[in-house]
Amino acid sequence: MAKKSKKKSGKAELLDVKVGDLLRAPSVPVRLADLEPRSTPGGPKDRAAAEAQIADWAPRLADLQERLYADGRDADAGRILMVIQGMDTSGKGGVMKHVIGMLEPVGVQSHAFKAPTEQEKKHDFLWRFRGRLPTPGQITVFDRSYYEDVLIVRVHDLVPRTVWGRRYTLINRFEQHVVDSGTTIIKVMLHISKDEQKQRLLERLSDPTKLWKYNPADVDERLHWDDYVAAYEAVLDKTNTDVAPWHVVPADRKWYRNWAISKLLLEHLERINPVWPPPEFDVEREKARVLAS
Repeated sequence: MAKKSKKKSGKAELLDVKVGDLLRAPSVPVRLADLEPRSTPGGPKDRAAAEAQIADWAPRLADLQERLYADGRDADAGRILMVIQGMDTSGKGGVMKHVIGMLEPVGVQSHAFKAPTEQEKKHDFLWRFRGRLPTPGQITVFDRSYYEDVLIVRVHDLVPRTVWGRRYTLINRFEQHVVDSGTTIIKVMLHISKDEQKQRLLERLSDPTKLWKYNPADVDERLHWDDYVAAYEAVLDKTNTDVAPWHVVPADRKWYRNWAISKLLLEHLERINPVWPPPEFDVEREKARVLAS
């Protein structure tokens, strides 16, 4: 575990810890049973502390995102693709609300991919994702992604094994191309336990304001839990590359999930370190023109 150092801030103590390093999937074969979904690697002591730290980071996140967006006029400007995967109820919607929701909407695109349409089925499985990649200065979030084509497709035998078995290599090539084009990829697997999923499904059924979130099909998918675990382990083993590594985020504690992904996004933005673009005009001349107008 990375060494922690504490620095005082206005509202909370910030921990100088690289969450990206702590949560990166190991290079050895991954066994999700060995990764504790209720753990809080590098995190604060409780929900209140986590929320205080996120509030402290919000201005820095906003500043970095605005710089990234402002620099977007340059074709070589940075851009981010965040891929979020996880079992049902693992918190993909919560991440969109509590983490991505802190960002300026004009610089963010989000896409929740469902089953492919008949038109999309006429193309290769990556076709519909190519057109949704981030443009310079943008942060794009895929709420589920092309990984469904080696997850649900595998679990339910929607295509022959010989077809989905080749897709891991195709995904790695695709992501290499995306990174080579100037995009930073942040891949997150929200790791939830089977018991926690049951509790969240029951909560939805017990709360009239959450009934709209409940889908009877989620129980059908729950019956394939072990198959999905095997499918996710294969994804983590076969597509955890240096250019696009996976981060396994323990997701039983919602507050830690939000804290970890906020920190992960902040770390990547700081690594990109976007700068304000220089003006394409004479500032003093424009001041004089404004004054004279």
